[in-house]
Amino acid sequence: MPMTLKIPQSVLVVIYTSALDVLLIKRVDSPDFWQSVTGSKDTLEETFAQTAVREVWEETGIHCAAGNAAHQPALDAPQLQDWVLENVYEIYPRWRHRYPAGVTHNREHLFGLQVPLDTPVRLSPSEHTHFQWLPYQQAAQACFSPSNAEAILMLPRFLTVKAAP
Repeated sequence: MPMTLKIPQSVLVVIYTSALDVLLIKRVDSPDFWQSVTGSKDTLEETFAQTAVREVWEETGIHCAAGNAAHQPALDAPQLQDWVLENVYEIYPRWRHRYPAGVTHNREHLFGLQVPLDTPVRLSPSEHTHFQWLPYQQAAQACFSPSNAEAILMLPRFLTVKAAP
């Protein structure tokens, strides 16, 4: 069965607690590669928010709802915060075979997701082997990806914006 090529549009979701502990997950295919939830769109029609909700569920077993950058009323499921930021980065050569020929860059949309401290995590064993919660500054240092580390370090800024009247 031929491999389905990835769409070079993805999400990065920083999952965190009110104490600013950040969830990092370790990739199966790269020892010592810690990261936040990431993933590509399944179709061009899928929105970034839909991709984020799907990837959070697939990779961590955490159910969340699509939100936006504005304050959201409390619902049963934690709501994504659309950080209204995107990174464009060069795809590492070792992973370019997953994309159509000639694709060298990916567009990544950033989200945050605040969860309760005791939120259970259920990893997808085909994608990740371990998880850990770290204070946000330590989490940023542990990330292999510079764009992931930068997003984690922005977390206090988004909490300040969210708390503003």
